[in-house]
Amino acid sequence: MKLKISHTTKYTYDAPVLYGLQQVRLIPASDRHQTVLNWKVDVIGGDEELTFFDQYRNKCMLIKAHDGATEMELTVSGDIETRSSDGIYGMVYGAAPLWHFVQATERTRAGPGIQALSKLITNTAGSLEELHRLSAAILAATPYIQTATTVATTAEDALSAGGGVCQDHAQIFIATLRCAGIPARYVSGYLMMDDRIDQDASHAWAEAHVDGLGWVAFDVSNGISPDERYVRLATGRDSKDAAPVSGMTLGNALETMHVSLQVQQ
Repeated sequence: MKLKISHTTKYTYDAPVLYGLQQVRLIPASDRHQTVLNWKVDVIGGDEELTFFDQYRNKCMLIKAHDGATEMELTVSGDIETRSSDGIYGMVYGAAPLWHFVQATERTRAGPGIQALSKLITNTAGSLEELHRLSAAILAATPYIQTATTVATTAEDALSAGGGVCQDHAQIFIATLRCAGIPARYVSGYLMMDDRIDQDASHAWAEAHVDGLGWVAFDVSNGISPDERYVRLATGRDSKDAAPVSGMTLGNALETMHVSLQVQQ
């Protein structure tokens, strides 16, 4: 499937910015599941300072706002050819060893709720049946509610809140598997929704390591394993590691962010 993507993030400041820096992970890589046919980055009101690969081999870019800027706009766009593998990403490993993805992070640390969910996992080698059952249980316990959490909400807190978004669903899934001793990681990317071109935001899902298969993806929010409608951007231990955009500003200016995203065939 050939997907056309256009993703604009616009920052507006109520006063001139003394210093503003954004780190973005919005550059997809080609692999056996997706081929980047073309991709470009356009910045208005800022400059590309540095491009580098992080510890998970995500391509990152640092963008600095112009001194005194009151607006900065970042647009990434291009065409990507995708192929379905029924969610099986495979035995593809980077510099980080598997045990690294069993370690809890601040956002995936298990509390009583996560520990109770982990009782659903009895096969520490990773059973597809159990993993799909866990995914369904998480969605039942935390239905999709946009206002229930924030970008900094932990997996345990989202579970306690009884609702969340794709970031929360992925992190609850990851935290539960790690509690059961199964390596799991976070994936950020894009999803083409069948009923519309304009998307609310970028998407997120989780991957579990299954013996004999390698990494297998689960989109808890939609109750499926990712197919050719999905595009990978970045991976990490949690949403902080794979955040599409993160940054900071110096000064007293208040920042407002507006996102426009279109994904279509």
